Amino acid sequence: MKDCIFCAIVAGEAAASLVAQNDLCLAFLTIGPFNTGHTLVVPKRHAATFTDLTPQEAGAMAELGQQIARAIQASGLPCDGLNLWMANGEVAGQDVFHAHLHVIPRASGDGLNMQVQWTHPPRAVLDEVAGELRAALEQGSR
Repeated sequence: MKDCIFCAIVAGEAAASLVAQNDLCLAFLTIGPFNTGHTLVVPKRHAATFTDLTPQEAGAMAELGQQIARAIQASGLPCDGLNLWMANGEVAGQDVFHAHLHVIPRASGDGLNMQVQWTHPPRAVLDEVAGELRAALEQGSR
């Protein structure tokens, strides 16, 4: 896609520090890492968001992300844990509209913090929402 930096990286038209790839995805270090080793996994085909991926691409991203996570842990880089993060849409924090999975090595005290106020809806509300989702899944499979 024109003007997509990740498409340019996949095409070899933009610089990137490549880490790994498979048939459907490419992994490279981000230019704005949270911690050393922070890697992005992107589909080779332009897909703006997670929901635009084919099931095969989503699976290939997860597989390559897991391989990168294992490599980070085995590398000797500071890594007490890992976060996998993917934003889907602007309101979720997506700023490059080519689907991408962040594989972020974590170290104790590194300062990354997610502030969340969890809700605790009653079971009846959960059951109603689950029913809506099941109905949407059934509609999608027809």
